[in-house]
Amino acid sequence: MNEVIQFLIHHGYVVIFTWVLAEQIGVPVPAAPLLLAVGVLAGQGLLNFALAFTLAVVASLTSDLLWYQIGRHKGGSVLALLCRISLNPDSCVRRTADLFYRHGARSLLLAKFIPGLSTIAPPLAGVFRMDLLRFLFYDGLGSCLWVGLFAGLGNLFSDQIEEAASYATRLGTSLVGLVFASLAAYIVWKYVQRQRFLHRLRIARITPEELKRKLDAGEALMVLDVRHPLEFAADPQTIPGALYLPLEDLDKGHPKIPRDRDVVLYCN
Repeated sequence: MNEVIQFLIHHGYVVIFTWVLAEQIGVPVPAAPLLLAVGVLAGQGLLNFALAFTLAVVASLTSDLLWYQIGRHKGGSVLALLCRISLNPDSCVRRTADLFYRHGARSLLLAKFIPGLSTIAPPLAGVFRMDLLRFLFYDGLGSCLWVGLFAGLGNLFSDQIEEAASYATRLGTSLVGLVFASLAAYIVWKYVQRQRFLHRLRIARITPEELKRKLDAGEALMVLDVRHPLEFAADPQTIPGALYLPLEDLDKGHPKIPRDRDVVLYCN
């Protein structure tokens, strides 16, 4: 532990910028514990709080601006890539889109506090053509809130956190083993959940090629486009003859769905 503290004291500013940048780009290295440690060291006069805060915010904005530009130029394909590596790939875009749909640019104030959305939100803002200055303003405020909360807590409770870290050091490898075992158990649980979901999905799934053959053969089918309104706005093309009825409107729009034929749903 002492070696880690000494390393942070001597290379802290470089570590802060690099670590936060990597985490916001999508590398699975949680930045919150580092920001807490930075706050603790600043509270003890070993780091400059204002400089550390500024570097963390700039790193976050740099990463988010990169993702924003990628989303703006690559469109929905970048979201598919991000969700493919997410622990919740089947819902991450829709949850983020729902957040944008309800709160607009203000959702960027909260995105960094919601697991899975921090990396998805900036490219989504680019996909939906949010104004750049508006994006920078709200994303900058969100970054300040995120960095300020964790670094501020570390600074405010520096003495208590130092005592906790000292106790954790005495536990040694047992604590490290417990942390890694808990993380592994969580990942396994999410993987099993996803496999069960995909198994249920495959039972009633039809490929695009099969759907096209059925439509070309004149089979009686109803195709429902259930994409989120923001996804539809970004790419309004749809299957010829399909009825656009987003999931959010199914309760009031279900009378439009015929009961005398098979219904095929698609989301993207």
